[in-house]
Amino acid sequence: MGGSVPDGLSIYNAIKAHPAKVTTINDGVAASVASLIFCAGDIRIASANSITMLHAPWTYTDGNAARLRAVADKLDAWAGAMAASYAEASGRSRDEIMAAFLTDGQDHDLTADQALEWGFATQVGAAVAEPAASALRDEIIGRMQAARNTQATHNPNPSPAAAAASTQEPVMPNTVPTPAAPDLAAIRAEALAADRARRESIRAEFAPFMQRDGMPALMAQCQDDTVCDAAAAARRILDAWASTAAPVGAVHVKTVEDESDKRRTGIVAALLTRAGVADRNTRDAAMASGYRGHTLLDLARASLDRTGISSRGMDKMQIVGAAFTQGTSDFPILLENAMHKALQTAYATAPDTWSRFCATGSVSDFRAHSRYRVGSLGMLDTLNELGEFRNKTIPDGEKGSITATTRGNVINISRQAIINDDLGAFVGLAAQLGRAGRRTIEAVVYALLAENAGLGPVLADGKTLFHADHGNITTAAALSMLAIEADRVAMASQTDVGGNDFLDLRPAAVVLPIGLGGTARSINAAEYDPDTANKLNKPNVVRGLFRDVVDTPRLTGTRRYLFADATEAPVIEVAFLDGNQEPYVEQEAGFTVDGTRYKARLDFGVAAIDYRGAVTNAGA
Repeated sequence: MGGSVPDGLSIYNAIKAHPAKVTTINDGVAASVASLIFCAGDIRIASANSITMLHAPWTYTDGNAARLRAVADKLDAWAGAMAASYAEASGRSRDEIMAAFLTDGQDHDLTADQALEWGFATQVGAAVAEPAASALRDEIIGRMQAARNTQATHNPNPSPAAAAASTQEPVMPNTVPTPAAPDLAAIRAEALAADRARRESIRAEFAPFMQRDGMPALMAQCQDDTVCDAAAAARRILDAWASTAAPVGAVHVKTVEDESDKRRTGIVAALLTRAGVADRNTRDAAMASGYRGHTLLDLARASLDRTGISSRGMDKMQIVGAAFTQGTSDFPILLENAMHKALQTAYATAPDTWSRFCATGSVSDFRAHSRYRVGSLGMLDTLNELGEFRNKTIPDGEKGSITATTRGNVINISRQAIINDDLGAFVGLAAQLGRAGRRTIEAVVYALLAENAGLGPVLADGKTLFHADHGNITTAAALSMLAIEADRVAMASQTDVGGNDFLDLRPAAVVLPIGLGGTARSINAAEYDPDTANKLNKPNVVRGLFRDVVDTPRLTGTRRYLFADATEAPVIEVAFLDGNQEPYVEQEAGFTVDGTRYKARLDFGVAAIDYRGAVTNAGA
C-alpha cells in the first residue's frame, strides 16, 4: 500500500542499477510509492485483477509559515523525482505524468488494462487468486534464499569476471525449491524479547506519573497494545494529563495584542491625555504606558530609534522629517491614530437632535437607493352566493429614494508644529472636525425641513413633504392642548398606500423652535389643561403624548412638526455609506506642505422618504 518516498526511490534505483533483467509482478495493489517500485522492472506484469495507484506524495508536518512552505517545496521536489521515474518506465514525458497524476491531489487507481495503456505495465497477466499469490511469493523467497546460500558457499568473494557471468538471466526451474523451515522457537524468543523491551520502555515513561489517578490503568492499556511504543505512551500521558488539568489559579492566559500594538495604544492614550480629550480609561492607559509627558519630538526620536535609525547628529527638523518619511517608522501611524481617536470622540459626544426623530439607514454606494412602501390588502371579502373566494387586487406601491454624498476636509500638520509640541494643531483640529461632522448632518436635516417655506422637500409625487393633499397640515393654531390634540387626530387618520386602512399612528416627538420648547414640555407634563380659563381643572388629554420634545435654534418662527416613531413610520432618513456612521481619517505624507496631511470624510445622505408619519402646524 505504499510508504516512504525516499525509501521507495532508493529501492527503485537499486533495482534499476542491478545488472540482471528484472521482472516485477503486481499481484494485488501497488499503491503510492509501491507503484514506482513496480515500474523499476524491465518486464512489468500487472495481474488482470490488480490495481496500480498513483498520486502526489503527502506528509504530516507542523511549524510556522516558512517551515510549511519548505515542506511543500520538498513534496514538489519528490513529485518531480517520481514523475521522472514514471516517465522513464512509460516512455511519456515528465510533464504529462505530472499533469495526469501528481498535481491534482487525487488518488488515481488504474486497472491492469489502464496501467498497460499508460506504459506502467508491459503486459497483463492472468488474474491471481490469493492462494496462488502466496505460493508465488513463497517461491520467490525460496529462490532468493537458495541463491544467497549458493553464492555464500561456492564463491564468497567472486572475481569481477565471475560477477559479470552471474548477471545472465536465470533459467526458471520446472520445480520450486523447498525453502528451509523457519526456526519458530527463535522467532518466538526474539518477539518476546522485543515485547519485554517495549513494556519496560513504557513503564519508564509512566514512572514519574504513577501517583496520579488513572495512570496505572493507562500504563496497562499501553503495554497490552502491541503497536504502542514509548513515544506513543508519552503522548497518551500528555493527553490524559491535559484532559483533567485546570489552569493555575483558574486564570486563562490569552494573547490579544503584541508589544508593538500595546506601545502604540499607550502613546495614543498619552497624546489624548495631554490634549485633554481622554476619558478615564484612556488616562489610565497613558499612566501605564510610560509615555505620559513625552513631547511630540520625543516620540519622533523614539520611533526612529525603534527602527534602528540613530537620531544622533540630526537636528530637530531632520528628526521629524525622517520620522515622517522612513518607511519603517510608526510615527505617522501614531499621529493618525491619535487624530482618529480624537475625531471620533468629539463626533460621538457632540450633541445633535436629528437622531431623535429621523430614521438611520445604510446604502452600499453613491447611487440613488429606493425606499418602497407597499399598501395593505384591506378587509377580507365575504364569499359570494356560490361560495367562491374573490380575487384580491394587489395594491400599487410608492417609492422614495436616498443618495449618499461625501463631505470632508483636509488639514496640514507642519514639522514646525511637531517641534513646537503643538498638540492643538492636530488633536484640537481633529476634535473640531469630529464636531463639524456631527453639525453637518444636523444642518442638512433642518435645511431639508426648511425647504419650501417650511413645508419640506418635493417628493416623488411632485408635492411637498407637508401638503394639503397629504393630509398632514393642520389648521394654524398656537401651541395648546387642543391644538396638539388636533395634530394627533390628523396623524392617526392617515391611511396606507392603497387607502385601504388607517395607520393609526401616534406622535412620538415634537420638533419646534427653541422658544417654544418650554411651553411644549409644560403641556406634555401637565396633569390638567394649563390653558383652561375657568379653572375647572380640566384633565390634560395630551399629557405624556410626546416621548421627546426637540427644541432647536435651527428653527425659527412658530411652526412645529410632529413625528411618529421612526421605526414605525420613517419620514426623514439619514443613510450612511455601508452603515459607517463615524468620520474616517486618512493620512499621507505632505508634498506641498513640509510635514503631513490628514483627510477627514463622512459619507451620508438625507432625504424625505414618506409623509404619513409627520404632521406640521404653522402655529400662531
